[in-house]
Amino acid sequence: MIARLRGAPVARTAEGLVLDVNGVGYLVQATPTAAAKTEGEITIETYLHVREDALQLYGFADAAERELFVQLLGVNGVGPKVALAIVSGSRPAELRRAIVREDVARFQAIPGIGKKTAERIVLELKSTVANAGAFAPEADLTARDALVELGYTVLDAERALAEVDADLSVEEQVRAALKRAA
Repeated sequence: MIARLRGAPVARTAEGLVLDVNGVGYLVQATPTAAAKTEGEITIETYLHVREDALQLYGFADAAERELFVQLLGVNGVGPKVALAIVSGSRPAELRRAIVREDVARFQAIPGIGKKTAERIVLELKSTVANAGAFAPEADLTARDALVELGYTVLDAERALAEVDADLSVEEQVRAALKRAA
């Protein structure tokens, strides 16, 4: 298993990032946060996916991204491309919080994820996601859903609410998010 690579990024292609490690160019399908590393020599966490007809290397900015990717691969119907799309969309902590809160809509907002797959992700990973008590209260969902009703995407609503004081009431959270957007 190739767990980590350290080298210089030499190219970006449609297939991913080419990382030169001591003269060997590794093609890595990387998350945006891993691919954004461009200064000199970089280190990325990796996962080698072995198939009958191919060896594919996936890259992550940190161990938390890789760990969530591996957990997602354990979900029936989720392959490496879908898992990479999920991990690429948000920080691992946000995705784990969505799993704990059974926020199926959060996963359906990701291109390529349907309702059944989103439900399966939540169902199969909820018991394995640690620190369930460390996540935000259910009020976050109510405020987010209110912003979605006003035309925000799920991701944009979550980003807007991330900058708002969570101790405010739902109505105040929505007002504050709308003011910030204006």
